[in-house]
Amino acid sequence: MKHWRIEQVAWDSFDPSRLDPEIIPLVKAAAMVERNGDDYALYLQSVFHDDPDFHQAAGHWAEEEVQHGDALGKWAMLADPGWDFEEAFARYRAGYKIDVKADASIRGSRTGELIARCMVETGTSSYYTALGEATEEPVLKEVCRLIAADEYRHFKLFYDHMRRYLARENLSFPRRLKVAAGRIGESEDDELAFAFHCGNEPVGTPYDHDRCIAGYMGRAMNYYRYRHIERGMGMVFKSIGLQPRGRMSALAAKGAWRLLTWRRGRYAAALRRPPQPGHAAPAAA
Repeated sequence: MKHWRIEQVAWDSFDPSRLDPEIIPLVKAAAMVERNGDDYALYLQSVFHDDPDFHQAAGHWAEEEVQHGDALGKWAMLADPGWDFEEAFARYRAGYKIDVKADASIRGSRTGELIARCMVETGTSSYYTALGEATEEPVLKEVCRLIAADEYRHFKLFYDHMRRYLARENLSFPRRLKVAAGRIGESEDDELAFAFHCGNEPVGTPYDHDRCIAGYMGRAMNYYRYRHIERGMGMVFKSIGLQPRGRMSALAAKGAWRLLTWRRGRYAAALRRPPQPGHAAPAAA
């Protein structure tokens, strides 16, 4: 069951005078990734085909994810009246594919799959919190607050199911850590880069992963503050079976903040470089 509905957002409060032009491209890209949640649900339901409780939970999760995409897409069309969300999403859906009929998790186990989902929800909860705190536009602030709260609930949903499967599969700590680190590293894959391409570049522009991921990350990282990384690291530690608060978590958060700062500078430099020849659309995921 949805915790809110798109019709409840105070759309009439939209204030174009408070727009941050650097946020608009991020929202366009995020709208498509979120809207694609129904395909991810089909993948999860296929992997967990004999688990009716999780099968139902994945369906409810997808309903909220799709609503996130629709809300972000609607806001982006208010911010840029010439942008067509449905057209951009159709391009994204045609070029970025998920194996919705997988009979096993690409993470090697169901526990691993659920840890990976916890990493995604950790990232999105932190991200929308950061965007919502950064923007002065009241409608986007409201939408980000609602989505961030959903994403935190989704983290708890996947975490609870992960604990259930961990008791059965007894996945070792090193393997849990490997899955978590691997999924965090995938934040720079084609999912976000191609969404940025479809949402922000004219039809006919060749896709170039490096250019598009720099366009996305070079903007997104500017909105994070240390508190967002600290909170996210606590969720990561909890997912892999470590204490979410304490000396180790604090040290990891400081290290992650230094890494983010370094990457932010690297992406800023990439954005200043002349554009390079593009590549074809990404292969099926």
